[in-house]
Amino acid sequence: MIGGLRTGAEYREALRRDGRQVWVLGEGKVEDVTTHPATAGMVEEYVRWYDRHFEPEWQDTVLTAPDPTTGKRMPWGYVLPKSADDLSAMARCFCATTFPTAGNITHTPAYGQLIALGVLGMLYEQNPDPQQIANASGYRQLIAKTGRFLTFSAGAATIGYRLREDPAERVALKIVRESDKGLVLSGKIGMHTSPAYAEDVYVGALSGVDYQGRRASFIVPVAGRGVTTLCRKVSSRHPNPFVSPLSRRFDELDGQMWLDNVLIPWEHVFLHDPVPEPVARWLFWHQLYCWLMKAEFTLGLGFALAHAMGLASHEPTIEYLVDLIIDVQTVRSCQTAAERDPQFTPQGFCYPNHNHVAAGSITMLRTRQRISEILRILPGSSLVVAPSDEDLALPELAKGLEESFAGSGYTAKQRAALLQLAWDHVSSALDARESAFELHANGGLLAWRGRIRRSFDRYNELANGVLKALDIDMPEIDLGSIRAAPLAPRRVVQPRPGSPT
Repeated sequence: MIGGLRTGAEYREALRRDGRQVWVLGEGKVEDVTTHPATAGMVEEYVRWYDRHFEPEWQDTVLTAPDPTTGKRMPWGYVLPKSADDLSAMARCFCATTFPTAGNITHTPAYGQLIALGVLGMLYEQNPDPQQIANASGYRQLIAKTGRFLTFSAGAATIGYRLREDPAERVALKIVRESDKGLVLSGKIGMHTSPAYAEDVYVGALSGVDYQGRRASFIVPVAGRGVTTLCRKVSSRHPNPFVSPLSRRFDELDGQMWLDNVLIPWEHVFLHDPVPEPVARWLFWHQLYCWLMKAEFTLGLGFALAHAMGLASHEPTIEYLVDLIIDVQTVRSCQTAAERDPQFTPQGFCYPNHNHVAAGSITMLRTRQRISEILRILPGSSLVVAPSDEDLALPELAKGLEESFAGSGYTAKQRAALLQLAWDHVSSALDARESAFELHANGGLLAWRGRIRRSFDRYNELANGVLKALDIDMPEIDLGSIRAAPLAPRRVVQPRPGSPT
């Protein structure tokens, strides 16, 4: 028994009938995300994510052990972690479900549960009002019980709003009015991931909405009245699945959300400090696993290509592979440390140690381009000229291509399929989108350096510890100012004087 989690078919049907207003740039309005060519493939990947929880071969990885009393099993993605063992089991689930996507599905329903958990943790810390806690806890439990899909937006305004002449008009959202049912909002929020496939969007502190002296964040239903989801253009991909084995399946369609007099019920309005970081305690950990699975998929491709290209004994190639192993193992070690050396909220929630996650994220940001570059180098020029299955079937080319690409235990089609997989992974629009997105997703290297500067808590311990090696009295060192420094502010844009609005 699985505690109430829906099947993939139930998820698909929920999207089909909820009446959402979705537009994809270059494609127009999407009447049905489950069938439109721009979105149907990704819907089916999410269907597969849900269905894995019901497949016997997956259950020991994605589900907890049966409850001794009820026999029920809980998806690890929806567990409220309270121990290092919980975090480790969740991590194994994230890795197993993300590796088959080559790290390209970053926002899953499990990610949504972590968002809801982050909101709950933030309220305990910043506004432990009983009603606010009850509302956030109830929503998290709803997600855990049903699998409802929540995605995340920091709430930042679009560029047009940010360039308005009047500073008061530069916020993403404004309160139009309030009623006994909730707040009515209008405005536009900037980029977030998978809005075409989610059912709710958490709009965070950067929306700039203040209410009763506190910053407000919201749960906005994608299919709500007055809500429009506008997604970026589809990533370029070859129509032949042989040539695009990954890019045809994975396109999360980052987008904006426009709100026109949208009612947000009071139970989905959360009041807190205007600091977004506490919500992300679990999100950054999950995000780093997605990056790591992309790197591990790259490493696996490197091993397979070394074998297929006859380079398994070629020392320079082996050195490239060793470089990849070092990068992957460094980040994995950071993640393992984050889980085995956890931190706790006062309520007993367990979250990955931010110091280790920050170190792993910095390492990945520094090395991800090099990781992709190594895979482009490793197979040589064959990566560029690999044929498709259609080319191999042409009578005029079949014999010549077989001579060019077959040998050493591989047919031309087998070797070409592996080369096309590598190309699609690191040389197609799929890789370009991921690279561009991750530069913006959580602030980049500058933000991560600020995070580790604030989360590291041993400045005084280490500095004063080395003084004990001296035989003279020394003044006690207090380096709290290093940790207390604020995070780097978001870039501030300014309209040109007299420019049209």
